Amino acid sequence: MNKLYKLLFLTTMVIGTLITTSSYSWLGMWLGLEINLLSIIPLMSSTKNSMKSEAAMKYFITQAIASMILLFSIIIIMTDDIMINTLTLPNQLLIMNSAILMKMGAAPFHFWFPEIIEGLSWMNSLLMMTWQKIAPMVILINSMKTTFLVSIVIIFSMVVSGVMGINQTSIRKILAYSSINHVGWMISSFLVWQSIWLIYISIYTLISFNMIMILKTLNIFHINQLINSLNSNKPLKMIFIMNFLSLGGIPPFIGFLPKWLTINFMISQKMVFMSMIMIVFTLLTIFFYMRVTFTTMVIFTQEKSKKLNINYKINNIMILNILTLSSLAICTLLFNFS
Repeated sequence: MNKLYKLLFLTTMVIGTLITTSSYSWLGMWLGLEINLLSIIPLMSSTKNSMKSEAAMKYFITQAIASMILLFSIIIIMTDDIMINTLTLPNQLLIMNSAILMKMGAAPFHFWFPEIIEGLSWMNSLLMMTWQKIAPMVILINSMKTTFLVSIVIIFSMVVSGVMGINQTSIRKILAYSSINHVGWMISSFLVWQSIWLIYISIYTLISFNMIMILKTLNIFHINQLINSLNSNKPLKMIFIMNFLSLGGIPPFIGFLPKWLTINFMISQKMVFMSMIMIVFTLLTIFFYMRVTFTTMVIFTQEKSKKLNINYKINNIMILNILTLSSLAICTLLFNFS
């Protein structure tokens, strides 16, 4: 019965996102966002864990405010009454895009995102960092008329994620600030070419899934737990480290491909200064990735970690990770981006 209600709400969550992405009207897009929101709230909340219920309440309030602002801006844009419609079109779109950016958790509208991720389970965190960003990004692609706000959001996302992520010891918050950084990259990728955004979010979802499956299987939430749990399995430790490096976009791993494509097309469209800012501030996020990986690699503790009967799960995870980490060579052979 427990799994049945989860399957029901997962199905309606997917349907809500598909309604938003395939809708031809603003009302249909808003309706899809609301179906998506009302479907994920039961998946987030739990009677056994008060942190999950608190995170669900925070998420609902934030998304309800963003939905209200979005609907308000849509009504203003669609009305022709001069007495009501006192704002010019750029200001109307500014209000609308701000609400959409709040829904996806992009800086400077990111205030709710790390706190909510901290209170969720690993699978709900995966949904928040990947699937829940698709519908707002599709709306942003369709409604984006000016690049000024988008440029500010990209720079803020890079700066905030790099500075705020350095001092974190919780892996969920590290991945949350990493997600804010990747949101900046995704927004810049659909500025130049929408197909790169599709490649980017697919690869980011794949890498996040690999990492979160390892963390969920070993029940890890903080860096000190990471050190204790991975010492007993050296191959898994190397796979985890390689996933972190892939998430940072370091070659020769698959995470390098979408960033390389984004920078390549941004430079070809004379967006050199923006790409340089993105590269420089992404180095801050790579710094705290390296801090986690080096700590995991170098520090050895004599504390005996609890042995779990999860060998079959670990083997499947390692096979999937090896396939994805070595797929950059396959992608460069199959796709010729020149």
